[in-house]
Amino acid sequence: MSETIIKLENIGVRFNQKNKVITAVDQVSLNIRKGDIYGIVGYSGAGKSTLVRVVNLLQTPTEGRLVVDDEVFFDQGNVQLSAQALREKRREIGMIFQHFNLMSQKTAAENVAFALKHSGLSKEAKEQKVKELLELVGLAERAENYPSQLSGGQKQRVAIARALANDPKILISDESTSALDPKTTKQILKLLQELNERLGLTIIMITHEMQIVKDIANRVAVMQDGRLIEEGSVLDIFSNPKNELTQDFMETATGIEEALRKIHQQESVRHLPAGQELVHLKFSGNATGQAIIHDLSKHYEVTANILFGNIEILDHTPVGELIVILSGTPESLSKAHAGLKESGVGIKILKEG
Repeated sequence: MSETIIKLENIGVRFNQKNKVITAVDQVSLNIRKGDIYGIVGYSGAGKSTLVRVVNLLQTPTEGRLVVDDEVFFDQGNVQLSAQALREKRREIGMIFQHFNLMSQKTAAENVAFALKHSGLSKEAKEQKVKELLELVGLAERAENYPSQLSGGQKQRVAIARALANDPKILISDESTSALDPKTTKQILKLLQELNERLGLTIIMITHEMQIVKDIANRVAVMQDGRLIEEGSVLDIFSNPKNELTQDFMETATGIEEALRKIHQQESVRHLPAGQELVHLKFSGNATGQAIIHDLSKHYEVTANILFGNIEILDHTPVGELIVILSGTPESLSKAHAGLKESGVGIKILKEG
C-alpha cells in the first residue's frame, strides 16, 4: 500500500461573520496516499475548497493537525513552519483553478515562466523547462500565443504547465473543468491521469460533479455542510453508497436518475400487473460476467424485460446495473431474489404489481 502524503486530523475551520461563528469545515480527517487521484465532492458551500486550501495553508485551520510529506505543517492551533519554510513547501503543491488565472498580457510561455521567477535557474534553463512543460501538456506550438488566442481547454493546459513548473509532488485541481465543455473536460481529465501515471503526481480533485470523480479518481470523499459524510474507494462508493446525498450523486453520475424518471412514465410501469415487479439490479467484479437474465429464466422460471442497462470500468473493475421488470409467481420471484443475492447481485424492488 502506498504511504500517506497528506494527513488531515480533526481539521476545523471557523470564521467570525457579523457576530456569528460560521463553521466552514467541521472535524474532518483524511489520509491521502502518494499517487492517489483523490476526489473531494460536494455541492456549493460544502466546505471542500476551504478544506483543500488548508493543505498548503492558504487557509489556516482553527484546529486539528496537518502533516504533508512527513512534515508537520499545523498542530495545536499553530503553524509549525517558518514563513520561508512554508514558501518552499508551497512550491511542492501546484494548483489549477476553474478560471485558469492566466495573465492576459503574457504569452503561454511567459505565463509558465512566471512560476519559475524565484527558481534560481539560469535564463537558458528556464526557457528549456518552459518548452518541456508546454510539450508535456500538448501545447508546444502555442508557446507564443496570448490567452485571448487560446480555447478554454488550451488555457487550462497552460495553467497545468505553470502548476508543474516547480516539480510539485501534489497537484490540487479546484473545479478546474467546470468552465469547459464535456469533450474538453474529458481531454483535460485524460491529461491529468497521464501526468499522475508519468510523474507519480498525487492529485486532489475538488468538484461538485461525481461524473468527474468516476472518470478519473481512485478514492473519493463526500462533504456536506462542512462535514465528511462518506469516504472510500471509488469502486466501494459507487457500488454501495451509504449516505443519501452520496446516493443522489451516484444516480446523477450513472444516468440512472434520468432513466428512472422516464421509466416511471411508461404505461407498462405505471400500471404494473400482479406477478410483476420493477427492480434495480447492481453488480460488480465477477458478477458482471454472469448470464444474469438467462439464469433467471432457466433456474427460477422468471422472465425479465430490460428497460435500462449500464456497465463501466471503475478503478479497473467492471461495474454494472440494470432496471428490469421481473415476471413470475410469488414463490419463483422470491427464489430469484435469493439466487441473485447469492451471486453477489444487489437487488432493490422499486415497484410491485
